[in-house]
Amino acid sequence: MAWLASSLAILFLTTTIAKADQIIYSDDSLSNGWQDWSWGSTLNYQATNIAEGTTSLSVNSTAWAAVSLYTPTPFGSSFAGLRFDISGDEPPIQFYIQSTTDNSQSPTISLTAFSTSVTSDNFTSILVNFAELPPTGAPLGNGTWDRINFQAEGDGAVYNIDNIILVDEIVVTPKFLSAEPIGTNLIAVTSQGAVNFTGISVNQNGKAVKVKSITNSPVVDIPNKSITYLTLENTFSAGTLVITAVDGTSFNYTLPKALSGTVNQLKTFPINDNVYGVNFPTDADYIKNLGVTAARKGGNAETAYNPFGDFTNAGNDWYFENRANDNADDWVGWVQGADADAILLLPALDWVSKDTSSYSYPKTVYPDQQSFDPYNADAGDGLLPNGSWVSPPDPSLVYAPWNVSAAQTYLTGLKNKPQTLTIDNEIEIASSTHQDMHPDPLGYDEILKRVLDFGTVAKQAIPEVQIAAPSTCAWWFYWTSSIGDADKAAHNGSDFLPWFLQQMQIHDKAAGKRLLDFLDIHYYYAPDTSANDAAAKALRLRMSRSLWDPTYTDESWIGTNAPSNTQPNANQVMLIPRMQALINKYYPGTKLSIGEFSSGADTDLTGGLLTADMIGIFGKYKLDQATYWATPDEKGPVGLAYWLYRGYGTYFGTESADVSITGLNPDTLAVYAGTNTLHNNATLVVINKDPDTPVALKLSGIPTGSYFLRHFGGQAGVAKYQTTISVSSTQYLVIPAYTAAFLQQRR
Repeated sequence: MAWLASSLAILFLTTTIAKADQIIYSDDSLSNGWQDWSWGSTLNYQATNIAEGTTSLSVNSTAWAAVSLYTPTPFGSSFAGLRFDISGDEPPIQFYIQSTTDNSQSPTISLTAFSTSVTSDNFTSILVNFAELPPTGAPLGNGTWDRINFQAEGDGAVYNIDNIILVDEIVVTPKFLSAEPIGTNLIAVTSQGAVNFTGISVNQNGKAVKVKSITNSPVVDIPNKSITYLTLENTFSAGTLVITAVDGTSFNYTLPKALSGTVNQLKTFPINDNVYGVNFPTDADYIKNLGVTAARKGGNAETAYNPFGDFTNAGNDWYFENRANDNADDWVGWVQGADADAILLLPALDWVSKDTSSYSYPKTVYPDQQSFDPYNADAGDGLLPNGSWVSPPDPSLVYAPWNVSAAQTYLTGLKNKPQTLTIDNEIEIASSTHQDMHPDPLGYDEILKRVLDFGTVAKQAIPEVQIAAPSTCAWWFYWTSSIGDADKAAHNGSDFLPWFLQQMQIHDKAAGKRLLDFLDIHYYYAPDTSANDAAAKALRLRMSRSLWDPTYTDESWIGTNAPSNTQPNANQVMLIPRMQALINKYYPGTKLSIGEFSSGADTDLTGGLLTADMIGIFGKYKLDQATYWATPDEKGPVGLAYWLYRGYGTYFGTESADVSITGLNPDTLAVYAGTNTLHNNATLVVINKDPDTPVALKLSGIPTGSYFLRHFGGQAGVAKYQTTISVSSTQYLVIPAYTAAFLQQRR
């Protein structure tokens, strides 16, 4: 039957099924050959605590466990969508579809992207439209889809599910979804279905405003969506704005008084291109489409990468199992072929993986472990039920020896030489991540020795390569080793990173040449935003202040507990200025790299807005290199942040221009200006973090004329929207709520 969709999540009052639809589960059992491939979940297919009909499927999933349903007959593109009924108190689950044939999958979508009102009192019916998946509206696309997953998040999930059905047809009801003011005189209208634009009226401060032109613009990368721009005869001004469609749908705004500011394009400094980096880009097109400038092949598993067979080990991330890995030489080649710099990890422990199949903690040897791989029941996590580690096995059972000679042979033999080598990855916590081969905590001296030993052979093998170290994982370990206070006391009470920089300068001065090119750190926000409610989203959007603001006290243990360091203002992270000050004090000339960073919410709009803010901060505060962890979905919120600045060959600029705005609140607004080297054009990025209220700016220093406009967010959602507009005045420039916008002057 045809299912009506007025939005992505809708309530159904009927359970009638057409013959063309396919029932996966209803009442007592799976149907039509579907199989249960679930893991880590207690399931009852005949639950009666709540049901539509006779019974429902009750689910109790541990952290990251899932209800996973598989069909031997792939459904490909033969169905329009999936419908299911769900009951629970906002169960923290995410949904995705897989192909076991080619190991591909859809984006991972939080349940909140479909509905934020799921309760345990009754069932809410969800309709997943395969032509328009959240968060971007991109289609599922053709594929050998054969597996559907409902996966719990980090705290596990308890819920009931019923009437899981592949539906044959979805009829989209024509509807105006949003109409938002943007720029100086533009209304951005999003809609679904065949709506009538000719009857739209606009009223500003009680007076009708004529619509001068209507332009339909396809959404970049998403051919099944479009946006329509209405150009008004008059420019916006403070007061009321009402947009009314012919069907009676109305959108009302109170436009605020403009914040006054200045953009000075003559007061600039260069932006390092390599702040637009990511870990593990998917292919050359990904790099080109998002304008990625640096690609890193890093992470815990790369610590055990064996280049003489392309093996690696997942470590504590996944049951200490060996597996195949991409060939590093080939990877560097195609990354550089796509015009991105390659950042390669050089293992610096004593062992690397020996094959693709061994694992360290077999159940047959260690039967009493906390958990085992749901796909390989013999591979354990190495933890006893009390949380302590199993005594590690002989490393040679899983690993091959690794040393500086092997590293030099590997690097010398590379046909494609990387621009940067990181000396391992977060080795200060190797006694946890790689407990099976390095169970003893690493202290200051061992970390330094490994950086010196492997960095030296790296420079011998590739003299022009840049060395980045120590790739420290988090705030605590910037200042303290895994050994703890005793190690700090043994080094005259010095915090780790200042000590490390001092030692590197001493070494390099004695050697007569620089070994350390980048002080490389990883940074993940410490505040807890996992609730993803309004308060958590607001917190997420202001956390970026910890990157630069000396007045911002971190809203986490960092800001409330006794500091782990002896640094000044220890509760204020002010990450970039703090690290730059340490460099200037202890080893001037060293560059600063953030090898891993994240928004913590890749699938949420606020994650994209935060990332756009972070990228702007990196340019403004003269960071030298940054790579996002791990691979942002090209069409998801974080990918859109990269697209905003760099997509499809239109770049923010080579230089950061000075911006001064009176009364700017960094909790709710960020503004970045750029220009190219010859000052031929102006670029502006504005990120409105307020979920409800548009912002208005009055900017001097921004010329009038034709501008290329990109934006994502707001009521329009997270797809890529762009057009060319005319800016006749910069006295009142509007950016909608929850929106990131890019404007670049056209010459």
